[in-house]
Amino acid sequence: MLRSIIVDDELKSRETLRMMITSFCQGINVVATCQNVKEGMEAIQTFKPDVIFLDVQMQGETGFDLLSKLEGTKLDVIFTTAHSDYAIRALKSSAIDYLLKPIDIADLQMAVAKVGSKKETHLTERLHQLLQNLKSVRSENYKLALPISDGLIFIRAKDILYCKASGNYTEIFMIDGKKHLVSRQLKEYEDMLDTRDFFRIHHSFLINLNFVKSYVRGEGGHVVMSDNTSIDVSRRKKEAFMDRIGSRG
Repeated sequence: MLRSIIVDDELKSRETLRMMITSFCQGINVVATCQNVKEGMEAIQTFKPDVIFLDVQMQGETGFDLLSKLEGTKLDVIFTTAHSDYAIRALKSSAIDYLLKPIDIADLQMAVAKVGSKKETHLTERLHQLLQNLKSVRSENYKLALPISDGLIFIRAKDILYCKASGNYTEIFMIDGKKHLVSRQLKEYEDMLDTRDFFRIHHSFLINLNFVKSYVRGEGGHVVMSDNTSIDVSRRKKEAFMDRIGSRG
């Protein structure tokens, strides 16, 4: 039986989530509910939980303040948040599970089912990378966690040349010539990557603007990337693309 604790500064949110877990999730017990980081740390030390349901934004502090104290601890974390903001981008890019409030029962059940299926080494890496990614989306250390057959690999966002949609998959082309095929749609990577450096020039392509070598005019035109790959610019994206290129000086 998995042991869990809930850390959330709102009593109603804590009790609602506790009731949902108790009523709809098998194989997991809520051993403590906490209203702040201090109580959360005390509960972790006392109960040694397998998983923490951790609110992102609490009064005067954040769930990330607690997370920063957990590196090296063998547990899983599922964030809960009412806000779809910068934190979501960092959570997605680091492959950390999160639930949007109001929490959907099916989403909760899916998140609980995944607990324990991840290798601890990968969890430790993901938590470390999340803290790095939260510092700045343009940092040298900003990385994406890519799901592969036996776990995860981490790549630097700044080393991505372009991403190409391939059905429900995305092909990620790197500046060193490597290519990664991941089972996520291109829109997810568009949401994760900094819009100042990346631009969706076509339904099927998301490019790193830092590696555009030239633009050739036409109905939509096309760009030539630093590896000499030619990629069409869709007609409906042309004006926005030209504005973006112009604004970069």
